[in-house]
Amino acid sequence: MRYPAIAIPPMAIGLVLLCAPALAQDDAGQIAFNNACRTCHTVREGDNRLGPSLSRVIGRKAGSLPNYNYSESMKKVDLVWDKQNLDRFIANPDAVVSGNNMKPYGGIASAEERAKIVAFLESAGR
Repeated sequence: MRYPAIAIPPMAIGLVLLCAPALAQDDAGQIAFNNACRTCHTVREGDNRLGPSLSRVIGRKAGSLPNYNYSESMKKVDLVWDKQNLDRFIANPDAVVSGNNMKPYGGIASAEERAKIVAFLESAGR
């Protein structure tokens, strides 16, 4: 028995090729997050662990999740998590919020890795 050939419209192939880099970026961001952050954090809403959930962190005031025991310095800091603040914090938490509880985490020097994590957090919060 012969099966008829299925014609795939060129537009469908083009869409797949256009989306592939975005999917790869999401994977790279999740890998970077898993390698550096997942020990203490998740991106599931309400799933606080050693660190607070990072679900919808972009746009949230630092130290503001209910039912999480933040350090006093994190509760008192006047900071909203935008992409720039997250990047700075991931690079060097103590420089952004002195007295935070992110020990022994010392930061990520690679701007590329930090950008992947911030992009992942942004996409995970949608």
